[in-house]
Amino acid sequence: MIIYFSGTGNSRHVASLLQQRMKGEMVKIDAKSIDTASTTHLSPDSDEPLIWVFPIYSWGVPPVVVKYMSTINGDFARNKHYMVCTCGDDIGLAHEQWRDIMRSRGWNAVTAYSVQMPNTYVTFPGFDIDTEEVEADKLSRCGKRIDHIVSCIKSGTPGDDVVTGGMKWIKSRMIYPLFIRRMMSPRPFHCLDNQCIGCGLCAKACPMDNVTLNENHRPQWSDNCAMCLACYHACPKHAVAYGRLTDKKGQYRLPEQIAD
Repeated sequence: MIIYFSGTGNSRHVASLLQQRMKGEMVKIDAKSIDTASTTHLSPDSDEPLIWVFPIYSWGVPPVVVKYMSTINGDFARNKHYMVCTCGDDIGLAHEQWRDIMRSRGWNAVTAYSVQMPNTYVTFPGFDIDTEEVEADKLSRCGKRIDHIVSCIKSGTPGDDVVTGGMKWIKSRMIYPLFIRRMMSPRPFHCLDNQCIGCGLCAKACPMDNVTLNENHRPQWSDNCAMCLACYHACPKHAVAYGRLTDKKGQYRLPEQIAD
């Protein structure tokens, strides 16, 4: 079983590649599955690996994934659990955070892996999408990386295989909590009226059903935001903005030829 959360498509793509190679059910984490997590009973086969796929948020696990992991009702104690996270560069100590959550549920956290994918986070000062060359390079290496991960899972190769990067303690123990407290608010989101065409793609892209269109066909944001930036990157007119932090920043879309 593969349980995944994805905003801009990178983690969904990785989950799909894993599913193609390992089979098993794919379970999407979104607004509906989170709301029903405590009453939905998942029961994978006892010998089936359970793979958690999600993007890294400021060197930590996305809060929506933490919430789902903490509340999901399922017979997971019999399974071996694996983490496959997507990141622009490195993950800090996110794998330790994931393992702590697994232990708190009494689950067997075996191995963690990271997969470098095109950067999508643009709401940090100084952070932007990758150049076309870097993006293409990361996407070209994704398939072989997944092959390696699948081989390791099937053979039982021990040891985490993640890129932690430098200053990992500071990133995950100091910057991540600050990010959760100060940078997760949807309030700065707005649309540029002179560019918005009222197509609704921002609302359609939101995995949390947090974006709706008002009577003027302009997007409005509620408080159930995952801060995945799906709405920002999905806009065909670059009309979605996050305060001034996204000024002159780029957009990322998973290329159609590899998108699911």
